[in-house]
Amino acid sequence: MKEINLMAHVFFGVTCVLATLWVFVDVLNAREANLCRIRALCVLAAAAMWLAMILGGYWYVADYKADKALILQGPWPFAHNFFMETKEHFVITLLLLATYLPIVARNNLATHSGARRLALCVAGLILVVGLASEGHGAIIAMGVKTSLLAHAH
Repeated sequence: MKEINLMAHVFFGVTCVLATLWVFVDVLNAREANLCRIRALCVLAAAAMWLAMILGGYWYVADYKADKALILQGPWPFAHNFFMETKEHFVITLLLLATYLPIVARNNLATHSGARRLALCVAGLILVVGLASEGHGAIIAMGVKTSLLAHAH
């Protein structure tokens, strides 16, 4: 069950990033015809981020303690000491930005250039922080793997 939860966490995180990328491209070409799609994708990105956060939070509380011990005993302790510690602190920004994105998209992005710029900035920040979060997660997973491999020999 732990692995399914963790894969769902990653799936929803990636879904948030991909939906936000689509939003970014659509907002660059905002017109009346795509405003409905932009708004729906913003809601999808926010919902996916909330699901990723809930699943990741559950995994962190229920399952990470054993992984943390493995990482700290293995050859990549920085996977926890730097990457998990920083991810714990900056991922809340991702949740706030993803929650704010549908609020920004309620404006008429086709006619209001200020709202369009704000939507692009929020989406761009989600993309950068989301990709950093995915990268941090990959390094944390490698920290577990390298520890298990080191203990197997």
